[in-house]
Amino acid sequence: MTSSSPRDATEWMRHAEAQMLDLARERERAGWVYATYLNADTQALAARAEARMIAEVVGLAKEATGLGPALGSGDLARKALLLRTGLSLAAPADPEEARELTETVRSLEETFATGRFRPSGSDTALDLQELSHRLESSRSPEEMAEVWTGWHAIAAPMRPRFTRYVELANRGARELGFADTGAMWRSKYDMPPEAFAADVERVWEQVRPFYTALHAYVRRRLREHYGAEHVPADGPIPAHLLGNMWAQSWEYVYPLVAPEGSAPAFDLTDILRRRGTIPTDMVRFAEGFFTSIGFDPLPASFWERSMFVRPRDREVVCHASAWDLDFEEDLRIKMCIDITAEDFHVIHHELGHNFYQRAYRAQPFLYRDSANDGFHEAVGDTIGLSVTPEYLVQVGLLDRAPDPTHDLGLLLQMALQKVAFLPFGYLIDRWRWDVFSGATGPDRYNASWWELRRRYQGLAPPTARSESDFDPGAKFHVAGNVPYMRYFLAHVLQFQFHRALARIADQKGPLHRASIYGHREAGARLGQMLALGASRPWPEALEALTGERRVDASAMMEYFAPLLEFLDKENRSAPVGW
Repeated sequence: MTSSSPRDATEWMRHAEAQMLDLARERERAGWVYATYLNADTQALAARAEARMIAEVVGLAKEATGLGPALGSGDLARKALLLRTGLSLAAPADPEEARELTETVRSLEETFATGRFRPSGSDTALDLQELSHRLESSRSPEEMAEVWTGWHAIAAPMRPRFTRYVELANRGARELGFADTGAMWRSKYDMPPEAFAADVERVWEQVRPFYTALHAYVRRRLREHYGAEHVPADGPIPAHLLGNMWAQSWEYVYPLVAPEGSAPAFDLTDILRRRGTIPTDMVRFAEGFFTSIGFDPLPASFWERSMFVRPRDREVVCHASAWDLDFEEDLRIKMCIDITAEDFHVIHHELGHNFYQRAYRAQPFLYRDSANDGFHEAVGDTIGLSVTPEYLVQVGLLDRAPDPTHDLGLLLQMALQKVAFLPFGYLIDRWRWDVFSGATGPDRYNASWWELRRRYQGLAPPTARSESDFDPGAKFHVAGNVPYMRYFLAHVLQFQFHRALARIADQKGPLHRASIYGHREAGARLGQMLALGASRPWPEALEALTGERRVDASAMMEYFAPLLEFLDKENRSAPVGW
């Protein structure tokens, strides 16, 4: 399409947004049915809806480039940019290749969702959730290695399909004018892709010394528990010993690494279970936080249509996710809730997506998204940082808040989740950027994966790995074509958001004790940022809440200041690094 008239361009964009809204609603409904009723028929329907959406948006993106100067430099130009960079998957123009690409991604996701492994002593093959429970609770290196290896084996058959997915996805991205799919992903952050990659590296360098100190401390304590035959003094930590299938979060080893005399004053999982808490109760707690700061309650349809527990009669995708099926009010979450402290926080995270989705619903369709995808992931986790002991007292889960002598243990528990995650959050897309660019070929998928895991995480696999394995595919986001940089950004942004909101709420004392529960002024400022959606470049949205225009880890360092001091003392006579 070519046009020399801004009026024509405005009308074209209005029609394009209406068309995309209709297709997005169709895709979301088909995707919901597929995720909650996994079978060949729902997979085909979801793949078809996804293919239609991708094909139409790619076509519209190509048409938008023909509008030329008529787009100007304002609202229309921003919408055209978002149209071009908004996809995580760009299908080739060839209809058969487009169909093949979407069906390939769905089949990879289904392989992940239906993966099972039967460990020694088990009567049946176990799914990921059940295997994860074993990994979290076991203290046997041999059992943990078996569970870890068994789950990772489910991904090996994905390799040829993943290779074809990379080929087709890159073809679609190049037709849109990008060098490859990785460049397309990096182009959505209101800066050139090369500048974004450099900025992420800058943020990583801010947090790397903290992670390295935490790694050294945890390694020493695990060595004391498991012995020199299982944990080296100065090398990478064996990944299976950290209590998480991908070693992206280390909170389950807290009992083994807790500082002397700083046992947690309470166990939230135990409290929830002793109270007879059920899944909907968990969700009500999270909703109550948002309503306490001025947000409207969730609609009745949310409670009627969400999936809170694993059904007994069918396969589902249990991976927690938040949904906006009509881009208006049909908000839902999908997860198989366990009554644990971890899921208590996960639910706050997922509802953060839902409240964000509703906040920007008045925007035009192309602006019904977060300022960048890291913002969307950060909002619920920001609320989670306000789940302090004082908050738990306010909602009746604790009788009284523990005194500050217990803060070191609480901060270490938090760091084992938030700080331990950072290099993993970075390296997943670092690996994929190299895969998409061709720097890492199919013959080195696994070798490159473990080189990055050693470099950034300081981890090693429990057993020898080769190119007959495909360990990246054992992570949902790789199998499901979900860009991961959003989670790295969110883990830093949430502390920036939290510090800004604590200041607005005039919270006194250390940042890790601040909670905005019940503070409507803070909620109003948060709501103003959320309502912007994607209508402004993300530095402007960040500035609207925090007064800052770039991602900055100084708030994270302030939050964890007492723990940083402790780690520096503990590591004085211990090897640091790997």
